[in-house]
Amino acid sequence: MSNTPNIRLPSHKIFETNSLVLLIGIVVAIAIGGIVEVVPLFYLKNTIEAVKGMRPYTPLELAGFNIYVREGCYLCHSQMIRPLRDEVERYGHYSLAAESMYDHPFQWGSKRNGPDLARIGGKYSDDWHRAHLDNPRSVAPASIMPGYPFLAETPLDYKHIKENMIAQSRVGVPYTKEDIANAVDDLRAQAGAKGGDALVKRYPKAIVRDLTAEPDITEADALIAYLQQLGTHVDFKLYDDAANIR
Repeated sequence: MSNTPNIRLPSHKIFETNSLVLLIGIVVAIAIGGIVEVVPLFYLKNTIEAVKGMRPYTPLELAGFNIYVREGCYLCHSQMIRPLRDEVERYGHYSLAAESMYDHPFQWGSKRNGPDLARIGGKYSDDWHRAHLDNPRSVAPASIMPGYPFLAETPLDYKHIKENMIAQSRVGVPYTKEDIANAVDDLRAQAGAKGGDALVKRYPKAIVRDLTAEPDITEADALIAYLQQLGTHVDFKLYDDAANIR
């Protein structure tokens, strides 16, 4: 049996005898630690590496992003390819932090009931995506994804797209006054109306979709425009070859 005396510091007594005070003390300690770790990130310019090719979403892509968020697609589809050999061989080059720099909120996800979508852009045609949204099993027989046929039947409501872009600019997305002023024209141009050259000048690599046969721009059109640009902004040849990941 140890003869070491049981020494109790008087200053600790309040924490040892009162669970509420102990809980408050834990919360305060965690809050201070979190602030010390997080606050400096808002002032470091190199928190996210600058990557050539990254641009803000076009108005049509932004509208599609909002639909993607609204429908909770990230719950089954992540947009974060980890630097592990099995992932890069299946999905493509691992995700870069800069690829999510204009996402508010980000769409990294937490599980994959379906494939990761970080490199889905350009992999399939617009018609494939349209059929997949209408009835996933028509193009992927083993899919457990529910259908979203209503998206192709719902006209896209874009009357507040300018206000949306203004809100995005206030959290760091570099939309210019010119981008915002031309938001509606750019949205229509990407859907197949006139003005595609001006759109591409403002948003490099933006793809004008051939939707002119449709009487209205639909929510499906916007969502497809968003999906088709995922993973297409960056030239990954400038980075580590995915095949060399071990």
